[in-house]
Amino acid sequence: MDIQLKRGLTDVAVLAMLSKGDSYGYQLAKDAGRLMPMSESTLYPVLKRLTGSGKAETYTSEFNGRLRHYYRITQKGREQLTDFVKEWEELGKVYDLVVQITKEDNEGGQSK
Repeated sequence: MDIQLKRGLTDVAVLAMLSKGDSYGYQLAKDAGRLMPMSESTLYPVLKRLTGSGKAETYTSEFNGRLRHYYRITQKGREQLTDFVKEWEELGKVYDLVVQITKEDNEGGQSK
């Protein structure tokens, strides 16, 4: 997969998880594993990028006597999710066309 595409999808996946509720790094990495492999060493640069761009924010809360860093999505992050869905709906139409043409070609229905 193209590295820029993967980076964008990773950002959106993290934002989507945060849209379900605030979370901390380890839990996000664990939850992301259902969608795509994501280690904590991959996740933390994503979280830093999202907080730096104002799409997520962080706060600390005590848990079992230690401070835990939580992340939450911002309005700007929610807007990115909305834009992502619109863009992928349009891209889906192109994908459907490519799949249809490819299937026709593979079935011997290609035009000359």
